[in-house]
Formats: sequence, structure tokens, C-alpha cells
Amino acid sequence: MGEQQQVKFPQEVIDEYASLGVDLPALFSAGHLGTRMGVQILEAAADRVVGTMPVEGNTQPYGLLHGGASAVLAETLGSVGSMLHGGASKIAVGVDLNCTHHRGVRSGLVMGVATPVHRGRSTATYEIVISDEAGRRVCTARLTCLLRDVRPGDGAPAEPAGG
Repeated sequence: MGEQQQVKFPQEVIDEYASLGVDLPALFSAGHLGTRMGVQILEAAADRVVGTMPVEGNTQPYGLLHGGASAVLAETLGSVGSMLHGGASKIAVGVDLNCTHHRGVRSGLVMGVATPVHRGRSTATYEIVISDEAGRRVCTARLTCLLRDVRPGDGAPAEPAGG
């Protein structure tokens, strides 16, 4: 799907993860689903996450951007913000996603911007605004993530059944 762009993280976030032996810029991606859908994270900080996604390849039968594709972009951006808010000792798990679709899009890129509504110790809620290339609002979403302590094995692939 093309080359992954380098995500812009605040230096203090890079330093926090580096102190734990994690090269955050090298590790970071939009996940397998986000990669398949062409999601690109352009900027990532706890107070603002920006990403894009192509419309092509993410449409429903009428040729419009699929609402589920907008949900994937929204959850990806809100989860990244939640993860960065929680810090290296927490894992962000989405528990509620609400999307309102305002207009259809047939081509080009959509851009999502996630900003926090609430950042607490155990939950984080982000509003994600997805716009078309003309700046018109396509979707408004709200994601709440549970922030739980990292446990051994988090982030490691699951063992195959029977193995």
C-alpha cells in the first residue's frame, strides 16, 4: 500500500518510550487493519492526532466512503491519542464508538483530527472530525477508551490454538 510515512511524535513522548527500550517511531503503525485500509498517521500527541485515509478501496456498493471505514479511521486516531495520554505503562482499549455520518465522499482522501474531550486516569474520550479534501465535515465520531495497566504478554502475538 505504499511506504509508511514517519509519524511526528512530541520529543518527550519519544524519550519516555526510549527510556523503556522502545523505539516508538520505528514500532508505530496504524495496525494491520489500518494499514490494509491505507490509514496514514501524520501527527500524534495526546492532545491531537491527525491521519488520512483514501476513499478508493474503502467504499460501499454505491461508491461512497463506507461508514465502517470512517469508524476505523476514527477509532485508530482516538486510540492513538488515548495510548499517548495513558503513557507507556497503560494500554488503551476502545469501549465505546459513536459515529454520525454527515455527507458522502466518492474520491480522494479524508482527513481525521482527534482531540480529547476527557483525559482521566482510567478512561480517555476523544472527538474525531473527519473531513473531505474541501474541508467539509464527513463524519463526527466520539471514542472512549479504557486505560488499563500493561500486563505481561500485551502486544505479543497470541499463542496458536493447541500449541
